[in-house]
Amino acid sequence: VQLQASGGGLVQAGASLRLSCSASGLSFREYTIAWFRQAPGKEREFVAAIRRSISNTYYSDSVRGRFTISGDNAINMVYLQMNSLKPEDTAVYYCAADARLILSSIRMPQHYDYWGQGTQVTVSS
Repeated sequence: VQLQASGGGLVQAGASLRLSCSASGLSFREYTIAWFRQAPGKEREFVAAIRRSISNTYYSDSVRGRFTISGDNAINMVYLQMNSLKPEDTAVYYCAADARLILSSIRMPQHYDYWGQGTQVTVSS
């Protein structure tokens, strides 16, 4: 299984970006796919997750209403649309996957077996 995150960049506050996560070796429909982020000196933080088979999405309080996670099963892609970006959204963003869906731990990095390499998002004020 390989995950590839892309779409990061340098933007000004208030702008939008769309991150993409592609996968080989698994079917996104049967997996829980999540986005995490990690800023320098901070722990890895849950951002959003999706379970396509039951059409459920999950968000952290810090991004709910600004970010949207979605997927395209036909091409095994998951997206993170990020609107109204803030300087505090600056981080390396990672996509992760796991065959399980355990609601008590879905927001924890330990829930996920597979990780992509990360893409940098920098939001200037």
